[in-house]
Amino acid sequence: MADDPVWTMVMFDVPVKTKEQRRHATRFRNLLMDMGFGRVQYSVYVRYKPAGGSSVRALRIIRSNIPPGGKVRILFLTDQQWASSKRFQGVEQETRDETPEQLVFF
Repeated sequence: MADDPVWTMVMFDVPVKTKEQRRHATRFRNLLMDMGFGRVQYSVYVRYKPAGGSSVRALRIIRSNIPPGGKVRILFLTDQQWASSKRFQGVEQETRDETPEQLVFF
């Protein structure tokens, strides 16, 4: 069971009102990407580990780098749970102008 594939999802809210807070938030996002996480949404990052295993080190690194005032939630999902998740994206109604703004090459 410990060697089963695992998805680690990090969700966070961090203050970004001041320049310093935005700098801390950017550092935190960059840290996650340096650790192999990919962005799913602006404050949601995931990492896939095909062999599963312990995430104690990753948890320690993330916890020690949470920006001041930040709130972080970390979920561990099996590969099956991740695969069964649903993703929806709103679709805006397309409108067509009679004349395009630029040339289109086929």
